Amino acid sequence: MRPPAALDAARVGHEGTLRLALERRGAATVVARCRYTVPLQVLAPLALDDPAAIVSILNPTGGLVGGDRLSIEVDAGADAHAVLTTPSATRVYRTDGDPATQTVRLRLGPRAVVEWVPDQTIPFAGSAFRQVIDVEMDEACGLVLVDAFSAGRIARGEAWQFALLETALSVRDRHGWLLHDRFVLRPGSTPAPDQPRWDGLGLAERHAYVASVAVLGAFDGVRFAAEVASRTAACVDAWVGVAHLARGGVLVRCLAAGAPGLAQVVDLVWAAARAALLGLPSLALRKP
Repeated sequence: MRPPAALDAARVGHEGTLRLALERRGAATVVARCRYTVPLQVLAPLALDDPAAIVSILNPTGGLVGGDRLSIEVDAGADAHAVLTTPSATRVYRTDGDPATQTVRLRLGPRAVVEWVPDQTIPFAGSAFRQVIDVEMDEACGLVLVDAFSAGRIARGEAWQFALLETALSVRDRHGWLLHDRFVLRPGSTPAPDQPRWDGLGLAERHAYVASVAVLGAFDGVRFAAEVASRTAACVDAWVGVAHLARGGVLVRCLAAGAPGLAQVVDLVWAAARAALLGLPSLALRKP
């Protein structure tokens, strides 16, 4: 693993780094190496009745401000299985300067499995946030990756008032690209007349919560899509769609009217992914 980048004393914001390595030892996956600097921190792995090492990544400062730069690198060795989550939503606060940025790099060795399932990101009014998630995986690996957002602090009437929300997800193996997905939203508090309404027809459809779930590996994508449709059919005020990738997986999109609905759909899709990809039951990680 590379050492953390040198700090620039003249720059505004915090530099948070996390370097995490997981290895399979016998029947268990263990944290072999861990190094971090605040505002990133790692809790001790949970001991649940599951083959995965369950690791929670948190920001003890309470959220991100303009100029913060977070860098997360995770190496999952051969046959390792990790579930990486967060204890709560990530809040991004107002800024008049540089955006907050987060870069996540996941490297999966032969037959490794990573489940990246953080809680949603909440961009406050006037905030600016850029995120890059980059995954390199062996073709025999398994990946479940959740990327979920709200449109702001909805209860305070701040929907779609952030200055910038940008996220890019890239997944590739030795044969090339498996998935590249990116969006950039710049709604602002007073959008121009010719600028689209992100909550309008053909876009968020008046739904303020959105999630993408990428599932890659060896499984029956058609059967998985049917299972997702069955499990989410009773979800109220949520729309779910499944797109089959050119090879090796599916991408699930969700629009929800509220945070509980979004969490419910994500948990149902994640459970279906675990069953289809790994033959494992669901994990109850969500907070009540």
